[in-house]
Amino acid sequence: MVTMRDVADRAGVSIATVSFLLNDKKPVTAATRAKIELAMTELGYRRNVVARALASRRTHIIAMAYPALDHKFGFSAAEFFTSAAEAARKQDYHLVLWPVGNDGTELTELVGQGLVDGVVLMEVQLDDPRVTILQDTGTPFAMIGRTSSLEGLSHVDIDFDRTVEDAVEHLYELGHRRLVLISGNLNDPLFSTYGPYVRSEAAYRRVAAEYGLETVVMESAGSTMAGQEAMAALIRDHPDTTAVLIVNEFAALGAVAGLNRLGRKVPADISVLPLLMAPEMAALTNPELTIMRTPGPELGQLGTDALIRQLEGADPLPPQLVPAKLYPGATVAGPKGRRSKGGGGRPAARKARS
Repeated sequence: MVTMRDVADRAGVSIATVSFLLNDKKPVTAATRAKIELAMTELGYRRNVVARALASRRTHIIAMAYPALDHKFGFSAAEFFTSAAEAARKQDYHLVLWPVGNDGTELTELVGQGLVDGVVLMEVQLDDPRVTILQDTGTPFAMIGRTSSLEGLSHVDIDFDRTVEDAVEHLYELGHRRLVLISGNLNDPLFSTYGPYVRSEAAYRRVAAEYGLETVVMESAGSTMAGQEAMAALIRDHPDTTAVLIVNEFAALGAVAGLNRLGRKVPADISVLPLLMAPEMAALTNPELTIMRTPGPELGQLGTDALIRQLEGADPLPPQLVPAKLYPGATVAGPKGRRSKGGGGRPAARKARS
């Protein structure tokens, strides 16, 4: 069995120096750290995480709290997880996924056991009970998302205003004037204060008014079947629609299938543009979806960095909003009769804001 003495001998340092590094008792120089870590790799030394936690009163484990029972796992969520785990690994932390509910009950039990040093919250509600629990227990945390009151809260999030502005501008410049937003179901108690749904809809209502467009918002649950049902209702109630923007990625998948079954060609008859989706998800439809690409890799890293800075006593990471970016596919084109003429520039209200 490889011991700390073996590591110290191989690295040419004292056992105390190896202990300082492993247990975070005292800082060591970058050169010394590199020698010790090389020696551990060559000897196959494995750190005793339990002993380290007892010595330092820290586990170097952080949790990402994701309400999996309320939100399906998709490629977008996976991008948040993987980038967060990589960011943690680079800073000598381990990240675990806690699929706990948004009501905070399970979170109370878990943080009380001292299993982790801090928590990254995902799928944040405008009024999120998990925030109160973490504050009351003194647990360090950062949010990927935003509550309605942000004073003193470390957070990063999608820039929903910029995302919706860019999406509508793209469709408008192609010539679309009959747009519909398929939002989330805000009548569902689980999602009535869900940040992405509330902020996307608010942004769309504002931007549509600035363009002088009729504001049409329909609701859909977050499933492929719900997306199909939304398209049936769209064709029935708003048959002159030329483009739809959809918030939920699963509903967007169902929308394309639903339009195909209804005999509508995408994008020849109607364009489909999801506001939040990962490229791997977009490739599941035929034709492949044009999307506003969710900034999961960026936000997963930023949220983890924000938490680790707290744990390390470093300067706090400033709040950051990152917009989704247009990612090419095959479900968006100009409406019939406008494709060769262009859609014209932005209206005066939009130009004034730019």
